[in-house]
Amino acid sequence: MGLKLIKYFVLVTFYYSAYSQNDSLTKSTYIKAFQDKISTRISLINTSNSFYIYDKNNEEHFKLEPNKTNYLGFSVLFRSLEIDYGFSPNFLSANKDNKDSRLFTLNFRMFYNQWMQTIDFYNQKGFYIKGNSNTFELPGVKTLKIGGSTSYIFNKNFSFRAIGFQNEWQLKSAGSFIPRLYYYYTKYKLEEDEISEKAYTYNIAIAPSYYYNLVVTKNLLFSLGGSAGIGVNHSNNLGSENITSALYEFTGRAVLSYNSDSFFGGINSNIIILKQNADKTTRLDDEITYLEFYIGYRFKAPKKWINFADKFNEKYGF
Repeated sequence: MGLKLIKYFVLVTFYYSAYSQNDSLTKSTYIKAFQDKISTRISLINTSNSFYIYDKNNEEHFKLEPNKTNYLGFSVLFRSLEIDYGFSPNFLSANKDNKDSRLFTLNFRMFYNQWMQTIDFYNQKGFYIKGNSNTFELPGVKTLKIGGSTSYIFNKNFSFRAIGFQNEWQLKSAGSFIPRLYYYYTKYKLEEDEISEKAYTYNIAIAPSYYYNLVVTKNLLFSLGGSAGIGVNHSNNLGSENITSALYEFTGRAVLSYNSDSFFGGINSNIIILKQNADKTTRLDDEITYLEFYIGYRFKAPKKWINFADKFNEKYGF
């Protein structure tokens, strides 16, 4: 597909940096921050939003899977500002048969004190439907998903930034209980031949979770966490009727990363599964997967940048 799929997004994360004296001591003991460094990073990323349909009457199941795309990402991060650019080159084997498929994603993560906010956006076109024995291409199927989660990190000694941004590093092993509120809206659109149909789902769930950062060595970190929650789903035009039903949420994340003052790299994987009933005879599972391989380098930021960021944080309370 060459450069037909060009992904460009700017990810801005704001975090609160005015800590009390006790918080500063905690930071120096358990967490190291790279406040005065610019981090550059290159990533190979595979992400998609798939759907599983189970027909209880006929005992059949189908997987609606997007024509997956791998893309290269480049980012520059300083303090609370990160700029990312990504594209899908033809030389990656997963991209050679994508034809008119499209994938556009935006992912935001913001911090304020111990609060963490995520926002996800997935716009996909071009799917395969895989049944018990056959696979068919559905180039006219489109999905759009927007949503995210609001979380509270109970343990100040635990750094989520160490596994999400690499602008902090976990010095001592620590874990935290992190309750979350998930909310997602998904729009489905089918345009094949003379058929044009739309459907919508709304999901909201409360999910207790636990994450643990294990400091294997001074420079090596392994992080593992997950959640299981329950909520409500409402579906319009999906199945035989509009219906409101129970929703079950499962999330898992595993991260292996290397870090030094200058070089860093690792593997970041995450999966979110939302299980719901489309109607009395059909169950729909919604799955978001994310896999990233990355390497990066940090260097000292110019003094003008540091002074400007310090004055901005002091003036606006970030």
